[in-house]
Amino acid sequence: TGVVPFVALLLLQRRPVAGRALLLGGSGCPSHGLCRSNVQEQTRRQVAVLNATAQELFSLYLKCQGEPFSSESDKLCNPAGIFFPAFRVNRTSERKEVMVAMYKLFAFLNASLGNITRDQEELNPMAKELLERLHNTTKTTRGLISNLTCLLCKNYNIFQVDVRYGDSSKGKSAFKKKQQGCQVLRKYVQVIGQAARVLLPHLSPS
Repeated sequence: TGVVPFVALLLLQRRPVAGRALLLGGSGCPSHGLCRSNVQEQTRRQVAVLNATAQELFSLYLKCQGEPFSSESDKLCNPAGIFFPAFRVNRTSERKEVMVAMYKLFAFLNASLGNITRDQEELNPMAKELLERLHNTTKTTRGLISNLTCLLCKNYNIFQVDVRYGDSSKGKSAFKKKQQGCQVLRKYVQVIGQAARVLLPHLSPS
């Protein structure tokens, strides 16, 4: 697989691809000047915000899709059939392993949010609150990816991570686009709580 530049990862990557995400330009990590002084606290806050707002985002998404999604969400939004990054780390896992798993999770989520936002701008252009929440979640996710990039480089000299992205919804029917979005967001609600429980102890002030 090819190398996916970090900027492309943040801004452009919406295709189904298994790639090696290049976190930073060049052949290695730069000096520690890349990191803000409060990077760990900022990362904690970003994960906490995503965890606190995930269920609200999912509920609002369902409301805006109308029927049958509002009444049959358990059936239509079952995420069993979609790809979502495996999250096998726990609170006793090594910090390095946790950080890499987090990067894979949020890189995938960032690309998926791009897909969902594009589809909702097409299908529900008047759903201003939903679109605003999608944009805000994407902004927080991108900031989190930037901070994880910094921590991986600074602490472990890791500047490449294998990342797999989900299927693009381009070319699918309106129903399939809505369904793919609700499947991803349903899984996101399930995983973000676990991710917060695992990551936050590793970012506690020493």
